[in-house]
Amino acid sequence: MYQFILITLFHALVRALKFYIMTDFFYAIEDLFVNVLFAPFDALRELELENWTAANILNWLFIVVGFVAFTYWMLQLKKYNDNNEENKSITSHSYL
Repeated sequence: MYQFILITLFHALVRALKFYIMTDFFYAIEDLFVNVLFAPFDALRELELENWTAANILNWLFIVVGFVAFTYWMLQLKKYNDNNEENKSITSHSYL
């Protein structure tokens, strides 16, 4: 009889420990994201209140890189078009 009670209490203790271990695990994930991985975004949010241009410099950099890549791509297309290297016939692909 006492053995059954001890086993039941032991299982209840194990379940409680598993619950606390899993709870701590998810709190650790929360702490990692909130305090470590989102820290640069918090810094940008605070910087935006002081200087809008500095907070958005990364966005402007991406726009400039995209514009340069687009210009390069268009110049390459023009170069190949001027050399008549592209087969423009309607049967240029075997499946047509």
